[in-house]
Amino acid sequence: MTEQELGITERKEHNPGEWYAEVVQKAGLADYAPMGGFIVTRPRGYAIWERLKHHLDGWFKETGVQNAYFPMFIPESYLEREKDIVEGFDPEVAWVTHGGHDELEERLAVRPTSESIITPFIAEWVRSYRDLPMRVNQWCSVVRWEATETKPFFRTKEFLWQEGHTAHATHEDAWEETMTRLHQYERLYEDVMAIPGMLGRKPEHDKFPGADTTTTIEALMPDGKSVQAGTSHHLGTSFAEAFDITYTDEEENERIAHTTSWGLSWRALGALIMTHSDDQGLALPPALAPTQVVVVPIWQADTEEEVREYAADLAAELDEEFRVELDDRDERNPGFKFNEHELNGVPLRIEIGPNEVEEEAATLVHRPDGENEGADREGIVSAVEEALDTVYAKLYAAAEENLETNVREAHGRGEILGTIGRHGGYVKTGWCGDEDCEAVIKDEIAAEIVMLPLEEDEEPVHDTCGVCESDAIETAYFARSY
Repeated sequence: MTEQELGITERKEHNPGEWYAEVVQKAGLADYAPMGGFIVTRPRGYAIWERLKHHLDGWFKETGVQNAYFPMFIPESYLEREKDIVEGFDPEVAWVTHGGHDELEERLAVRPTSESIITPFIAEWVRSYRDLPMRVNQWCSVVRWEATETKPFFRTKEFLWQEGHTAHATHEDAWEETMTRLHQYERLYEDVMAIPGMLGRKPEHDKFPGADTTTTIEALMPDGKSVQAGTSHHLGTSFAEAFDITYTDEEENERIAHTTSWGLSWRALGALIMTHSDDQGLALPPALAPTQVVVVPIWQADTEEEVREYAADLAAELDEEFRVELDDRDERNPGFKFNEHELNGVPLRIEIGPNEVEEEAATLVHRPDGENEGADREGIVSAVEEALDTVYAKLYAAAEENLETNVREAHGRGEILGTIGRHGGYVKTGWCGDEDCEAVIKDEIAAEIVMLPLEEDEEPVHDTCGVCESDAIETAYFARSY
């Protein structure tokens, strides 16, 4: 790759869509597949997903979840057992009608989600209260035949995700499970991805089909659009009734179980790229970066041997604690290496030249802003650890400022439309609970209610609906979204 090919030509501020696509491809995260709406995830992109998965999967297992795997094909008769699912997903379902040259007796759906294949087996496995709670999760791909324009990681016809499914004895236990998973998603975004999230619930008309309550974590992107970053659904007894998940309690009475489901997809990678990256390319928080530290030796002919040796020793020591690359390529000059590692999102660069060797030191350069600092060779491990913490803090602070300055109140149709049109971000207003009032805004400016407060009894921000002036029962957060 030449210097010209290496650079990002689009500007995030002026053309975020084209800029995003360029970062995804030039940073080696994904390529477009020959079928429209599908992508090929390249090794660097998949490595980030694996690290994200590692954090989340560990927390799941610490809280009683076991991983399993279910078939990607779901018989049509299974899907139809929960009518709400058919109504919710049928337009997006991909169907298999033939096996080889033979027509199938029953169509098979390529899973758009797996409630209708997992729940029947939970029903078989649950017999008594001793079997509860039951918690299973699978990491897999699903297919939803989106008719809308696709964007790598944000919206593709096939995407990777995890989907957890649980059964509980009581409504309260299921709600506690729902909130546990929502807070784990919040922890992932805030502590690992350096992105602050807003917790809430979806309005009645936008819940997961069949759910009592759908909770959500929303993340605001720098272009003013919201990302549904993860959802956790309290399903009540609707799925348990459809698939006969019953158990006998301690008095030998038969009871209906209460279920949940929760999922996070590689849309999180889209949010990560869009939030932190810049006109130099990808920027990654240290916890998810495939390479956390790159050591670049800089030499002239008369200093090559000592600089190389010093840099190699330093890299070897750091490699015991961090994910480190020693970039001592002969065929590339230092400027090219700097640009390449910035493009690829390496959080910390260490430059080693003759001066560093002489002074037994190192120069540390932070990816987000190019700030550099000196460090003593003797304490290099702790200096790098502190520098990586600083990089995380810088990324989080920028994302937090974006969120805090882009939540605004508005009241009245014109004011809501004008505020979103000028600024983007979230606009909170009173809402009467009528879906038609959302439609007025959605039809005009493609913004919708992305979230209501988690607490249903929270006082609305205004006494009247911001659209129709009827009595308000909720605070609604409007935003454009991915």
